[in-house]
Amino acid sequence: MKITHKNLKQGEIKVLVETPEDLWYLSQIIDTGDSIKGKTPRKIKPTEEAEAVKRMVFIALTVEKVDYTANTLRVGGKITEGPEDVPRGSYHTFSVEPGTAISIQKEHWYGYQLDRLEEATETKLAKIMICVFDREDSYFAIMKRTGAEVLAHLRGDVEKKRISTKITASFYEQIIKQLEQYDERYKLDYIILGSPSFWKEELYKVLKNDNLRKKIIQATCSSVDEQAINEVLKREEVSTALKQERTSKEMILVEKVLHEISKKGAVVYGVKATEEAATAGAIETLLVTDTFIHKLREENKFGQVDHMMRSVDKQKGKVTIISGEHSGGKKLDGIGGIAGLLRYKLSYD
Repeated sequence: MKITHKNLKQGEIKVLVETPEDLWYLSQIIDTGDSIKGKTPRKIKPTEEAEAVKRMVFIALTVEKVDYTANTLRVGGKITEGPEDVPRGSYHTFSVEPGTAISIQKEHWYGYQLDRLEEATETKLAKIMICVFDREDSYFAIMKRTGAEVLAHLRGDVEKKRISTKITASFYEQIIKQLEQYDERYKLDYIILGSPSFWKEELYKVLKNDNLRKKIIQATCSSVDEQAINEVLKREEVSTALKQERTSKEMILVEKVLHEISKKGAVVYGVKATEEAATAGAIETLLVTDTFIHKLREENKFGQVDHMMRSVDKQKGKVTIISGEHSGGKKLDGIGGIAGLLRYKLSYD
């Protein structure tokens, strides 16, 4: 995403959408009541008798609904500005996609919203491939802002009747060949090579491609499946590669919440307890999943959580929106979709 104009005194920021992932960011930034402006296609009837024709027009609207699903962002509301033949107060929906330029105007931009925007406009994100494998299977995934996307699953040629702890040389070669193809396609910055036991070290020994060797970070995982991909993201040995990756940060935060819950520490979760902590000014970091936000918006019940987010922001706390697509987000959804890491432990006695 590219910021083309920014005037926070007037509450206006203009952006150019560059990638499908930018749409997810905008869905977290645009709120009900915001003003959205831009060029958009709309059916216009030149006269009462004429058939409606679609043409590009400049329209401003007050946002009433934000829908984001499957890389599609639709922002709807009542029109406040437009051509003379477009009635004020009528409804319109912006279909936002890569190449769309829009202006977002708010009464106030909160810190967490500006942080999201800054994250979306980073010039470079690390391109990270994760490969987890054992003697029978290998999984390949590419990191995206919304989490890890599994690209391929390879099966090794294993004789089931014979007990063996070795991987055939041909399976190593298949894995290496696949990594080389992905490196050529994605121009990778890092390759995280994960396995139970010693197999990652053995593969590294036979890897002759110096370009790949210098990109590899070895990690340990307890199994080889799609869950193992999430497991290696939390390993200390890969933190240097992932320190700029939002997914890793989010998963670590969720694990911290779960750890605090397990020891009855400085944490709250669920809407009621989190609201009480926010009112007391006790929340240092507020975590909310995007899936929970989407659900509340669909049910027209987002106001309570929105108030909490703004309250924490005003009290110099940090608000983090957690993607519901990775395992950390799913765990947070499992305890209500919202939690708060506290400045101090609250007593309810």
